[in-house]
Amino acid sequence: MMVVILEYRIDRRSGVPAFQQIVQQTKQALRLGVLVPGDRLPTAKEVAETSTVNPNTTLKAYRELEREGLVEPRPGQGTFVRRTLARPSAGTDSPLYADLVAWMSKAAGAGLEQEDVAALVTSAMEKQYAAGNAPATGSTTASAATTGSTTTRSTGE
Repeated sequence: MMVVILEYRIDRRSGVPAFQQIVQQTKQALRLGVLVPGDRLPTAKEVAETSTVNPNTTLKAYRELEREGLVEPRPGQGTFVRRTLARPSAGTDSPLYADLVAWMSKAAGAGLEQEDVAALVTSAMEKQYAAGNAPATGSTTASAATTGSTTTRSTGE
């Protein structure tokens, strides 16, 4: 079994409920291929210890992910990824990601703060996708710019 250590970053000033941030960060990890089917998510207790959220908050997020068919609880074992959201062109090893990282570096070099970059990325995504301009194989790579989780992959327990 592959164990993925996923550390959620909860931004209490964002106005987004903590459970929703956990859902969003898990989906981003699924889109980027960081989490794959069979991976075990951290327990509610582990998330509480690392993110200082109530275990019930994590359980609520995991129930939402289960309702969407993305994860499944296994009594006595934990919560496991059922399916991925990854697309080949949206992974961290794709040329699009490399282009995005290069653009981020250029933006930082121009003196832009993280919030400035997030605003530009959001504006560009809205312009591209809001009017139905999204290509049939549109990428969600830009969402990587706002992920709040960190991950480590290891084998064994």
